[in-house]
Amino acid sequence: MNRATGLLIIEVVNSNPNGNPDQESDPRLRPDARGLISPVSFKRKLRDLVEDKDGPVWKQISRSFATQLDPARFQILESRERDWDTVSKEAKAGTFKDHYWDARLFGNTFLEEGLSEHIRTGVVQFGLGISVSPVAIDRQTTTKKAGAEKAKDRGMAPLAYRIVEHGVYVMPYFVNPTAAGKSGCTGEDIQLLTHLIPYAYTQTASYIRPSINIRHAWHIEHKSPLGSCPDFLLTESLTPKRRKELDTDTPSKSWADYNVPESLPVELTSRVASAIDLVKKAWTATA
Repeated sequence: MNRATGLLIIEVVNSNPNGNPDQESDPRLRPDARGLISPVSFKRKLRDLVEDKDGPVWKQISRSFATQLDPARFQILESRERDWDTVSKEAKAGTFKDHYWDARLFGNTFLEEGLSEHIRTGVVQFGLGISVSPVAIDRQTTTKKAGAEKAKDRGMAPLAYRIVEHGVYVMPYFVNPTAAGKSGCTGEDIQLLTHLIPYAYTQTASYIRPSINIRHAWHIEHKSPLGSCPDFLLTESLTPKRRKELDTDTPSKSWADYNVPESLPVELTSRVASAIDLVKKAWTATA
């Protein structure tokens, strides 16, 4: 397994990509009004797609491997249905790593001290998704014909619909082979991740997240486990920029407001083993 650098370019249109519970589920913001998407929020969507073994994403992707993926090896540790007594027994028996895909990939902090197997950190780490420009938040009151309480014949939620009008977010991720020995992560685990990423938002869309699209999902494999090019050079070269004739300190209105790199610069291509746009790859495969 070689080191890999990833970069997701995410467009948000009239949606809330990640609500902040400390601010009544307002879209998350930095002090400079740039939008945020937490790593936890994004990983949750990947976990949900893997956990839904009856869903179309798991069914299609698991069958696309040379050997169909064994559901028993791809359980989700951070599941609401998880029985923690069972997890403790698996850890003591030494079978924990064989069962939980998200623990092998992302690590965990749940196992009790003294158990035989601990995965303190994972192989894949996602960074914060940060919007290139400030974002504008629209807050609307929603109503419904049926009441939400027994004594009322109609419902109303004042300013409950909180969305980002438009934003382009950049989220990096990093594959660190050094952690694989302890976590039990395999190349197959990484391959599943790369298959899932293009569907993270489209297949988990909701009332408050109807239009979030990963425009590009760059997965850049280095030439060695330690890396063959600085991560920051790769991510900086693929980050969209606001068009120079526009005010970069105001919220964008559309995708056309940005200059978006379509490939890795030639001077960096020679320093890595491959640079693949996972979104383009996914759509090409289904064409």
